[in-house]
Amino acid sequence: MSDETYPAELRYHPEHDWARVDGDEATFGVTWYAQDALGEVVYYDPPAVGDTVTAGSSYGELESVKAVSDIIAPASGEVTAVNDKVSDAPELVNSDPYGDGWLIKVRLADASQLDALMDEAAYRAYLAGLSA
Repeated sequence: MSDETYPAELRYHPEHDWARVDGDEATFGVTWYAQDALGEVVYYDPPAVGDTVTAGSSYGELESVKAVSDIIAPASGEVTAVNDKVSDAPELVNSDPYGDGWLIKVRLADASQLDALMDEAAYRAYLAGLSA
């Protein structure tokens, strides 16, 4: 398991998903909090390249020894890449959720949707409110 961290350059969705934006594309994954809550991830059910994902809706599943969890898209767009490494080694989500454990890359349909996401400070405050 990795140490708890929330990189400052990412944007965060309330369902514990993150987006790393690069121009009109974004990489999506799940946060440290999400992988910690799930426990050991044993299976990843991704969308296909070319599929469309919708902000706030499920685009796949992560299965752990404890539960199955929907993965929620932080923004809408077309899937341009799926991380096959996670399909082969789902535990990457636990060991490196912001690096090798990324899930999909998306061509953003509307980059302004990212304005609704939280920055690191807001996400940490949100998490503090969950445990209060």
